[in-house]
Amino acid sequence: MNVARELSGRAKSMLRAVAAGRAELSGGREPDLYVDGLPCCDQMVTHDLVHAGLLRARRAVGLDERTGAELTEAGRAAIA
Repeated sequence: MNVARELSGRAKSMLRAVAAGRAELSGGREPDLYVDGLPCCDQMVTHDLVHAGLLRARRAVGLDERTGAELTEAGRAAIA
């Protein structure tokens, strides 16, 4: 399966924002993505990217907290 080919343009843009160090994730099983401090408009895509193992939180945080988001190796490959 070619993950990069299956990703939407929006999903790739979200991954690029994470790669640029502009994104944070909230805590919890279904984290929310924030880019430049603002909530991302498509949380379902965020959940899909996290569950697919393309991005993750840098550290564990509580539900009302945020931490930096980072790409996994698979996430970097998806936007390469």
